[in-house]
Amino acid sequence: MLTIEIIISSGLLVLIWIIQILHYPSFLFVDRTRFSHFEQFHTKRISTIVLPLMIAELGLVLVDFRPLVFGIVSLIWLSTFFLQVPCHEKLKRGFDEKVIRKLILTNWIRTSLWTIKFLVLVTT
Repeated sequence: MLTIEIIISSGLLVLIWIIQILHYPSFLFVDRTRFSHFEQFHTKRISTIVLPLMIAELGLVLVDFRPLVFGIVSLIWLSTFFLQVPCHEKLKRGFDEKVIRKLILTNWIRTSLWTIKFLVLVTT
């Protein structure tokens, strides 16, 4: 079970670092006239990758319950749905530099938590 958790966690870890360092900052360079189309494309496509991994991660955490890991995953879900998703919803209406910067800043929460979770899993 731990091996599967590590595999899923490593996938989410690589993905979140790419999003944090490359993808979200690139939002600032997208043509403003096409931004809402870009954002809709982004959320639809990234969800097909991230959502199944997050659901699998949650399922594994519930089956192989460890309070620390459960707490970290819970914080990731809270951050996702109360911070990042609202930013994406606003960005669907068009380019907003303030919202993009908020998205980049608040996404450090998930980036840090997935990094910590990965380290906890590989050291247990």
